[in-house]
Formats: sequence, C-alpha cells, structure tokens
Amino acid sequence: MESLTCPSCGAALPVRDPGLPYSTCAYCQTLVRRAEGTVEAVGTVAVLPADVSPIQISTTVNRDGIAATVVGRVRWGWSDGSWNEWFLRAADGRVFWLGEAMGMYMLTCEYPAVLDVPGIRNFAEGNPMARDCTVKAGGKWFTATDIKDAACLGSEGDLPFPTLPGWTMTNVDFRNAAGDALSVQRDAQGTTAWLGAWSDLAGLAPGNLRQIEGWTMPRALA
Repeated sequence: MESLTCPSCGAALPVRDPGLPYSTCAYCQTLVRRAEGTVEAVGTVAVLPADVSPIQISTTVNRDGIAATVVGRVRWGWSDGSWNEWFLRAADGRVFWLGEAMGMYMLTCEYPAVLDVPGIRNFAEGNPMARDCTVKAGGKWFTATDIKDAACLGSEGDLPFPTLPGWTMTNVDFRNAAGDALSVQRDAQGTTAWLGAWSDLAGLAPGNLRQIEGWTMPRALA
C-alpha cells in the first residue's frame, strides 16, 4: 500500500485507493486532496462519533459474485439518527457503497440509467421526491420508502468527494418486496443512483471484521 505524508501533521497517510482524490488523516482529521502526485490540505473533518459497527477499513465482502474491500467511510446524520456508508473497491475496479443502519446492510453499485426516469430526473433538477413514487430500474420495480436530508458527521479512509463540515445531501431509498434496493442521492456535486440489495451481516460473507468488546460474532461468521 502506498503511503504519503499528511501536509498538516506529518503522519503517514495510507493511500488505499489511488483512484480516489480525498483521504482523511487518522491523526489530525485533515482532509487531504491528492492530484497529480501532490497533496493539499483542504480543511478539517469532524471527528467520527463512536459507534459499534463490526465493519472497518479493510473489511472485505463477497456477495452475488461481488468481492470488494472497504477503503473509506462517511457517517451521515439526520433529524432522527445517523448511519454509515462504507465505500468499497473491487479488484476489477468497480466501486460500491455499503449502507449500514440498525444491523442491516445495503450493498449497491452505481446505476446511472435510472437518472433518465422522469420522477428521478425531476428530483435531480432540485425538486422534491414524492413518497411512494415508483420507478423501474434493472428490470425491477421499486417504491420510495425513505426520504431525508442528511449532513456529513465525519469520515475516514479514501473517498470520492470532500467530507468537510457543512456537506449535505438528500437521500431517497427505494425498496421492493424481494429485498432489492435503489438509493438516489443529491448533493452539491449532482445526483447519483445506486442499485443493489439488502442483506444481513452473514449474507455479506465478510472478512476482517472489527472485534467489539461484548459483541459475539454470529455463528455463521465464526
């Protein structure tokens, strides 16, 4: 793994994914932007609030032919709580998000085709999303079940966008009865759509989980 030096504190700054432009220094919380062999401090990231996630940087998942490794995390907060979104890179270069909330996980890959659907296109233009809106993606129908405005609470590892205080987004989660998932997110950089499925932890066949005091690993993972 390549390692650079944090321009603020001089600590080693591991580069887990050279294809991503932003890294958070684990020692001083400086957000570093990498470009053409240079590093630049662009601000300070909020300290991540404590949580009890078994996922960590370098955790691996393997589901439905997807084998990928966690390289970064964003913690999002909204009026009624918070959740993690872990960024993963596969060996073949594909990228995924693993949303984590209340012990369930949503593993998704970018699916830009759905951005042309009228209801999604209207949302991407800055308009509200109607709850119970239905869309078709990947040959499957989905219903909007959760719409919320969220703010970045902190980050770690390597990520594709800046995570400074004040970074916000609007998140819409779509589901269907088969357990498929579609997430559409609108922020200052635009709108993206991510298609995948819900899973419990065992269904991800994870490796290199974080050990948590008082937490017993599910038997299927032991």
